[in-house]
Amino acid sequence: MGATDSWQVLVSRVLAGDRRAIARLLSRFDDEAPGYEVAARLLAEHAGRAHVVGITGVPGAGKSTLVNALLGAWLAQGSRVGVIAIDPSSPLHGGAVLGDRVRMGEHGAHPNAYIRSFSARGALGGLSRATRAASDCLDAAGFDKILVETVGAGQSETDIMALADTRIVLCPPGLGDEVQAIKAGILEIADLLAITKSDLPHAEATARDLKDMLALRRRFADGDWRTRVIPVHAPAGKGVDKLLAAIEEHRSIRGCGRRLNGGGRSADDGGPATTGGVATETDATAGRDTSTVDWLERLQSLAARDGTCSTLGFEVLEGGAGSATVTVLLDARHINFFGSCHGGVVFALADSAFGLASNSYGPVAAAIDAHITFSAAGRKGDRLVARASELKRGRTLAVYRVDVHRTTDDGREEMVSTFTGTVFVRGSKPDPMGKTKAR
Repeated sequence: MGATDSWQVLVSRVLAGDRRAIARLLSRFDDEAPGYEVAARLLAEHAGRAHVVGITGVPGAGKSTLVNALLGAWLAQGSRVGVIAIDPSSPLHGGAVLGDRVRMGEHGAHPNAYIRSFSARGALGGLSRATRAASDCLDAAGFDKILVETVGAGQSETDIMALADTRIVLCPPGLGDEVQAIKAGILEIADLLAITKSDLPHAEATARDLKDMLALRRRFADGDWRTRVIPVHAPAGKGVDKLLAAIEEHRSIRGCGRRLNGGGRSADDGGPATTGGVATETDATAGRDTSTVDWLERLQSLAARDGTCSTLGFEVLEGGAGSATVTVLLDARHINFFGSCHGGVVFALADSAFGLASNSYGPVAAAIDAHITFSAAGRKGDRLVARASELKRGRTLAVYRVDVHRTTDDGREEMVSTFTGTVFVRGSKPDPMGKTKAR
């Protein structure tokens, strides 16, 4: 029996619900045993039915305690529930305590529960490299709910966005003031914001700050769902029923299978995720055949949901792998008190092209650095064109250049500014394809 046959036999046992086979396969995924990709592909073909719920938040927010409460409630309802808990890895020996399972011990022996911990093994983003395959494994094995608990996360650990159908960010009281509440980052990926330890002082103030943040934040592609703030005190069961009801309502609206069809949004949505300014797709797209992708249509769709692009009248002319061309016809709203184009408009145009180009592949790319120089001023009636191109792309960083030109009434083209930007990349680069142009 060959290696591929061996994986197929193991997968067939998992599909039959064999718990020993599940344990064995998850271990192989965690170890990245030779040929594990074969099993991952086979399982993905049978996945998409389970509702994946992501639980994330800062260390000590009460993630494991809340997971235990949700697990118990769903088991009481007769659901089959899988739990994937990610623990931080030691910087010295690479291992982990895997202590999250201790807090869920009361349900560990339940026949409808399966709890598995993984070490993050130094991976950034809040998850381990095996989390996606492990989710598909439990999904294919017939579990109704899959709870994924991230490692203690900060403002930039947002990989759960591409995996979970419903994303819950835990916010214990007393960790920051109003300024912290409105910072971009992990709060923006939440479908639900849970105020854990709501029996503590300042819980009401934290809830108020988060609600204010939601009111101020422009909702990109929120559509038929608006993020909610729910106070919870899991040990006493306070607020758990309300949280469960909100989770089920979100599932009924957004569906399941987010990770299997482009990430970021669920199968029923048919659209990409957002991370604040420019909407982005996720690394689940990276493995798809990009020859079928209409790059221009994708980037135009992203720009249409971007507040700055819509407000300032930016349009996408061209799109490709790692490239984007964005234009604007200058009118009165773009002109400053000197009678020339406002520098902020030029920056916004270049930054929009930069954001679209860096997110054209599908991986979420977070900007970490940008520089701009100005060489000429635009005037009312000029057309500005920003052309972004990828200079270099590695496993974690990519560098882009954007040239902004103006076209005058007599047809002359003049350089207005140059912009360079660096992004942190999560995901892999697929095979490139040529540009498409607006018709």
